[in-house]
This record gives sequence, structure tokens and C-alpha cells, in this order.
Amino acid sequence: MSSDPVPTLFSMAKRPSRIDLLELDIDLRLADLWREAGEIGEWNLEVVAAFIRAAYGKGYCDALMEDSPGRLCEEHGYRVPGRAATSAKG
Repeated sequence: MSSDPVPTLFSMAKRPSRIDLLELDIDLRLADLWREAGEIGEWNLEVVAAFIRAAYGKGYCDALMEDSPGRLCEEHGYRVPGRAATSAKG
């Protein structure tokens, strides 16, 4: 039983969806950022922007360190996007 007047946690379906599992996986990867977010006393646009940049950077670094490129997508049943074509500069 929550002490909050408005529920902040909602029950999950008996079988979580692909997106539920992907969100959980990403939340676990961002645990340090979530911990820091809980310590912020005053949120403003600069703080939010810093957290967005940090999360993007963390995801970028995680992707570079994967043993198998696209593993996160594959594990959650998503198509692995192809690499963008590079243009020759001359």
C-alpha cells in the first residue's frame, strides 16, 4: 500500500511487452543517472538538458562497447538498423 495520495506505481501486465522489457534494460543501464536525478533539488531546463546529454552519451558509449553490434535490439526483438552510407569528400 502506497502512502502517496496519487499512485506513482502502476501494476504491470502479467506478461511484459517488448517495450516494457526494453525500458527496464535501459533503466538498468542508466541506474547511476537515475540515482543522481533523485538528488536534484531544483529542476530547470539546464539540468534537464544535462541529463539528456548524459543519457545520450552513455547510450553511445554502451553501443560502442557491445560485443556484437545491435545486440540490444536483437535481444528485445527489434530490427537492427543498417549503418548510414558515408559520402566521399573530395
